[in-house]
Amino acid sequence: ACRLGVLIPRKESNAMNRLITSTAIPARELKIEALASMSASFERLCLAAGLEALGEMMEVDAQTACGPRHGRGKDRTAHRWGKTKGKIGFHGGKVEIARPRLRSFDGKEQALPSWKGAMTEDWLGKWAMNQMLINVSTRKFERSMRLPEGDVPAPNGSGLSKSAASRRFVALSAARLKEWMGSDLSDLGLLVIQIDGIHMDEDMTLVAAIGVDVNGDKHPLGLVEGATENAATVQALIDNLVERGLNPTVPRLFIIDGSKALSKAIRATFGRDAAIQRCQIHKARNIMDRLPKSMHAQVRRVLRQAWEMDDADKAEKLLRNLARRLERDWEGVAASILEGLDEMLTVTKLGLPPELRRSLACTNIIENVMGTVRRVSRNVKYWRSPSMALRWAGAAMQEAAKGFRRLKAYKQLPLLQAALAVHKARATSSNAHLAQTTKAA
Repeated sequence: ACRLGVLIPRKESNAMNRLITSTAIPARELKIEALASMSASFERLCLAAGLEALGEMMEVDAQTACGPRHGRGKDRTAHRWGKTKGKIGFHGGKVEIARPRLRSFDGKEQALPSWKGAMTEDWLGKWAMNQMLINVSTRKFERSMRLPEGDVPAPNGSGLSKSAASRRFVALSAARLKEWMGSDLSDLGLLVIQIDGIHMDEDMTLVAAIGVDVNGDKHPLGLVEGATENAATVQALIDNLVERGLNPTVPRLFIIDGSKALSKAIRATFGRDAAIQRCQIHKARNIMDRLPKSMHAQVRRVLRQAWEMDDADKAEKLLRNLARRLERDWEGVAASILEGLDEMLTVTKLGLPPELRRSLACTNIIENVMGTVRRVSRNVKYWRSPSMALRWAGAAMQEAAKGFRRLKAYKQLPLLQAALAVHKARATSSNAHLAQTTKAA
């Protein structure tokens, strides 16, 4: 251990020396007793080693600035001014450590570079946020940081209380949310945007956006709060994305869950001819929930057949025939099938290959992210304010981004890019022809 540079407390060091030099104890018992001695104070051993290393670094900094003790060199920039005690982060809490003080020749305090570097990084805040994201409650924060049978104390002021952990999480999550919501989007090259809402409370709904770039990489884009998933809330999110560099003139595919407010806000910003795909899984689920179980198999078979067709006209005809068969006994279900029919087959109309259609015909990407939001925030029983919900959801979305994988059919995304360009060109030509016809009339 000494050759590895690890500092062992004197008591444990003497015990290990006696074990090593003893010849009366068999090798197996020697190993067991040595491991037991180290395990009993391993946390304190790590703490002592770390503090010893930091102490040596601070002493080197002091010697660099002041020279050797009692020296009178001309290169000195400060002189020693005794010692003081300060607290430094250790394993999610704080421990006290003595450090030398320096004064410059004009009488001002001079910071030690090693101490300043150790204090600059917000390790305590990162520990608190990490524990919250893995569902450790603030009441159990101290136990998760310090072993109950361990020998590193956690007195008052060590930063392990539930209020201290909560304050650190609030401060760091708010700072990261502000940075994230102000980040630049102009260089991402977004090709697909999924927008969906999540209900945090009866009177609180968050609307989030996830983007997919031309390489198939996924990016959490933004988050806004509102009472419901209405057009004003969605428009606020879209306005934020545009302000951060999302070019509204670039053709993109928008994937939504079927809310009319989403379609309205998207068309108001990106044009009435924007390519919008309604989630086919949501549509099928809404239809099945209104039918008896005896009809589920045959209706689901027809829907799946329509989704998998390469010809959009044949798929639309198949869905209209299904609605016609259900109209007599299930008029509301038939109307639901026909509602938004043009947006249900957008990926088919664009002529995309089946693998890419399967990935882009639903909102599974953002649904998975919302699942992470629910998992991370499951310990929260009461939402005090919308800002609290935004902080938690923003932290959860950034946590989910760490596990993002590239879109399965990412190699086929250039086909989508070309299809969107053709779709926009046709829409522009059609609008120009319509304007000329109207003017002539």
